[in-house]
Amino acid sequence: MPNAERSPQVALFVTCLVDMFRPEIGFASISLLQQAGCSVEVPERQTCCGQPAFNSGDRASTQDIARQTIEAFDGYEYVVGPSGSCIGMLHHYPELFEATDPWHARAQDLKARAFEISSFLVDVLQFRGIQSEFDGQISYHDSCAGLRELGIKTQPRALLSQVVGLQLSEMDESETCCGFGGTFCVKYPDISNRMVENKTANTAASGAGTLVGGDLGCLLNMAGKLKRQGHEIQTRHLVEILAGTCDLAAIGESEARKPTRATASPYDLAKQL
Repeated sequence: MPNAERSPQVALFVTCLVDMFRPEIGFASISLLQQAGCSVEVPERQTCCGQPAFNSGDRASTQDIARQTIEAFDGYEYVVGPSGSCIGMLHHYPELFEATDPWHARAQDLKARAFEISSFLVDVLQFRGIQSEFDGQISYHDSCAGLRELGIKTQPRALLSQVVGLQLSEMDESETCCGFGGTFCVKYPDISNRMVENKTANTAASGAGTLVGGDLGCLLNMAGKLKRQGHEIQTRHLVEILAGTCDLAAIGESEARKPTRATASPYDLAKQL
């Protein structure tokens, strides 16, 4: 448990996909962390976690990115991100360096401070102050990295249970991969497409009007397939539900449907990065 006499000092790990495709998730993450009493900063030096290079076997590039990331988040009490996939990559950093390499100890230190946001709110802060409302039925997709690398399963559901009006309808095979998998969908497009078709069919069968998950890569993949199949099911990131920012267009919906938010936040993630 953090020191109850002062605010936990959190550095937000924005992630590439959030920065490029859905910065609202970053704003919602900041709002949630502040609701939980955290002091939040967005370090300017952060870049990609290095997962594409790591999964492609480019160890030298991954090491360079890891050193950059370790330095970017050096000195922060916690590093929190809205992605089990990217935070999971930070947990791989120690294996990139020999035990005698000084970077190994620094990578271990970062790993100990790095948390996916639902895990941080539930496991570290034991936060039970969600204040949002959601009038509807949702189904939750467990992303592979969050579930299998970080053990995230009950944490998002514990937070969603605090949302007034929300009904959770579990789909069949909620723990099965959506078929995205970073470079997997590029290397094996036919298999990937069949997997996401199974996922959208299970989502539709659940009766939920909104599909929710904790990794934007999965959500972009599933939202695209749902739209191409003509479903009216919306897709949203977990933090958007928890922070009560569902007035914005859902993932994959037209930008024209978004309300104007001229003074949406004092933060400008793109400028920060």
